[in-house]
Amino acid sequence: MLFALKKFVGGLLLPLPLFLLIIAVGLIFIWWTRWQRLGKICISLAWLGILLLSLQPVADRLLAPLENHYPTINTPSNADYIVVLGGGYTFNPDWAPSSNLINNSLPRVTEGVRQLELNPNAKIIFTGAAAISNPISSAQVAANVAKSLGVPAERIIILDKPRDTQQEAQEVAKIVQKQRLLLVTSANHLPRALRFFKAEALDPIPAPANQLAISSPLNPWERWLPSPLYLGHSERAWYETLGSWWQALLKAKDEK
Repeated sequence: MLFALKKFVGGLLLPLPLFLLIIAVGLIFIWWTRWQRLGKICISLAWLGILLLSLQPVADRLLAPLENHYPTINTPSNADYIVVLGGGYTFNPDWAPSSNLINNSLPRVTEGVRQLELNPNAKIIFTGAAAISNPISSAQVAANVAKSLGVPAERIIILDKPRDTQQEAQEVAKIVQKQRLLLVTSANHLPRALRFFKAEALDPIPAPANQLAISSPLNPWERWLPSPLYLGHSERAWYETLGSWWQALLKAKDEK
């Protein structure tokens, strides 16, 4: 119940739901109260917020500081284990295996498989529990994709109980212990994930995947026309910022 509540409240605080909620409040003020001016201000500010966060220069300026902490790894790391954190997924057996990994998940898995090729003695660990009403876990779906890309089943370990990053770190620690570990997750998620793993006395090698913030040249219309793609980039920046605040709050509470 607490996990679902955390996800629900966190989802409401993301840019699009939050601004839509502000617009709804503004409409209530306009139609059913005498505070019409306040309602107009709410709607105008929400419109401006959606506009700005949908522009590439704004969105990627927010996201880039989270993604630029660690470089891509292109050489062997002598890792014993490669851990790929779970993310968005669904399960439709009629689809190609990779189509069941959505949002940030497929780039994480493909980067994990690439790192496995660079470290031929390593095993790969996929994490992630089953979503509500889903018969198969995120970890199992990721493992299915890895197998479809040629990874032998004996090199795959599935941890399908953890529901968030903190639980993933705790379960991985039971297996890895003091052995050499390479951690694969989205570049924007990596700083927060590393703090959870280090709290379990692990010292992972960071391996970023799914970089989103664009610094290479773009056409002018791609930079200055509002786009749901860049609103998604802003959402990732805000989501990870909220997650880091929550992580710091829990740490401060534990230290008291």
